Amino acid sequence: MRTAQNIRVYAGSAHPVLAGQIADFLGLELGKCHITKFPDGEIFVQFEENVRTADAFLIQPTCSNPNDNLMELLIMIDAAKRASAARITAVLPFFGYARQDRKDKPRVPITAKLVANLLTTAGADRIITMDLHAQQIQGFFDIPVDHLYARPVLVPVLKKLLGPDPVVVAPDSGSAKMAMSYGDMLHGGFAVVAKRRISASTVASSHLVGDVADKVCVITDDLTSTAGTLCAAAKLIKAQGAKKVYAAVSHCMLGEEGRRRLLETPEIEQMIVTDAVPITDTLGGKIVVVGVAPLLGEAIRRIHEGRSVSSLFYIQH
Repeated sequence: MRTAQNIRVYAGSAHPVLAGQIADFLGLELGKCHITKFPDGEIFVQFEENVRTADAFLIQPTCSNPNDNLMELLIMIDAAKRASAARITAVLPFFGYARQDRKDKPRVPITAKLVANLLTTAGADRIITMDLHAQQIQGFFDIPVDHLYARPVLVPVLKKLLGPDPVVVAPDSGSAKMAMSYGDMLHGGFAVVAKRRISASTVASSHLVGDVADKVCVITDDLTSTAGTLCAAAKLIKAQGAKKVYAAVSHCMLGEEGRRRLLETPEIEQMIVTDAVPITDTLGGKIVVVGVAPLLGEAIRRIHEGRSVSSLFYIQH
């Protein structure tokens, strides 16, 4: 591998606003990269500047549409590799296809591993991502993975909303570890909701473990699209006597059903989310968006300079 010299930040078409904010944070101009499609839908990528010896960071969350965005990222990586970039880091603020991370039914794929293989084969030297759906996905890669967390940017906002002694609620058992980490940062209590998934868009929350009576609560999760899990948990928490209920979600990818469901759930006062994926509708203020460009930008700077990124796991004072 050539010695990486100058930082270059390039935007895919999934979230150019975030890529621009990251470049601004680093005091750089966004790199020149032309992305278009042929009439039949094939993706074409061309770097419009010399990337030889560059430390190239390609910003592309693989959110809606995940198929096009993932393929576009793979083609960007291939183009950068063939243009002799010294190091190629794929920056995925949201890592798509992560929900299928194990064989929990007969004859199903493990798409998280498949995507890891595709990124590595395409030529990525390193991955930066945030709040993977399951932490063990890091082990699917044979290249370094810098796994960041949204907690350091969400917790300061939550502290102002929740006040002292809140209760952090995991909406299902899979989110328990994340909720406990939030609880440690917020110096609050912990509860967990038992969830049974009926379909891809419908869940049933059956019972609550923990005391939420007369408490201000926050439900934490890494991802929401239909808001079914959040809303079912909020109704149960409120029925158990919670004073107020908020939600904190790393990746907010609400579709029409999710927006409708959230508007129809007065139990959730507000949902605090990051802009790791594009947010097109704040539902009249019910969604509060917190920027992650400084977090990702600082990670990029430290990786380029060969410094540790572990301090970014904690709240910066």
